Amino acid sequence: MSLPSSTSDKGALRRSLIAVRHSLDEKQRALWDAAIGAALERWFEVHPLGSLGVYWPIQKEPDLLATYAKLAARGVSLSLPVVVGKEEPLQFSAWKQGDALAKDAFGVPVPEVEVFVPAPDALLIPCVGFTAARFRLGYGGGFYDRTLAATPRPYAIGVAYACQGTEFDIGPYDIALDMIVTEA
Repeated sequence: MSLPSSTSDKGALRRSLIAVRHSLDEKQRALWDAAIGAALERWFEVHPLGSLGVYWPIQKEPDLLATYAKLAARGVSLSLPVVVGKEEPLQFSAWKQGDALAKDAFGVPVPEVEVFVPAPDALLIPCVGFTAARFRLGYGGGFYDRTLAATPRPYAIGVAYACQGTEFDIGPYDIALDMIVTEA
């Protein structure tokens, strides 16, 4: 599948990259998810943090639920992002595997019982696409950009498959991530 030739049409690029992700072989995705998880575990061994904002995998995003369990077993407090307002930064609700989930207005699983916590030390942020300069293309709502614009800013770790690397026009509100982790 070819990507749009114009980097200014983020909507078309977004649709193409999501289609690429959906076309990936399930066995290959599982191997890549394990490789991404292993890379994150190695990073956390060198950079031990107390809290981590994670994401629930949707639309064939890298599934890191097994990695979340390993990090939680090491004592890392996990939280899931919650949209509290259309133009607001994300808030984070404490979460551990096994907690009941409900779907928000966007169809994304969030803790059924929200227990908001301070901003995590770091965030794992799923990427629809990303550039070599670590700018992220998301789903278009701007929630992570608003979250990263806040002070203090959590360490921002993008998560994607290497095939999602691309180029696109950077907007005035786009914020580069601190690092991107792929299977490569």
